[in-house]
Amino acid sequence: VQLQAFGGGLVQAGDSLRLSCAASTRTANTVAVGWFRQAPGKEREFVAGIKWNGASTYYTDSVKGRFTISRDNAKNTFYLQMNSLKPEDTALYYCALTFRYGSQRQEEHHWWGQGTLVTVSS
Repeated sequence: VQLQAFGGGLVQAGDSLRLSCAASTRTANTVAVGWFRQAPGKEREFVAGIKWNGASTYYTDSVKGRFTISRDNAKNTFYLQMNSLKPEDTALYYCALTFRYGSQRQEEHHWWGQGTLVTVSS
């Protein structure tokens, strides 16, 4: 399975962006998806996850109420809607698959996409 994340860009604080993650095969539709991010000089951190059927989601505390993860299995595509963006959201954003829904551990996520850069100016 190959994943390709896109949709990043340069925005101002308070703006919105929607990231997309396209999977190369339908296999991705049978597992959970996670979004991670890595800010300059920091370790990669978990952002949001969604169950294989979209029935359940979970978020890291810093994005709750602002970000929404979703998926369209008919299109083999997963999304991260980001609203009310803050400068501290600036990072390279990655999507990945996991067999363990609820996990926030990088080691339990696989088939990482190449990342898409989000820059939020103040």
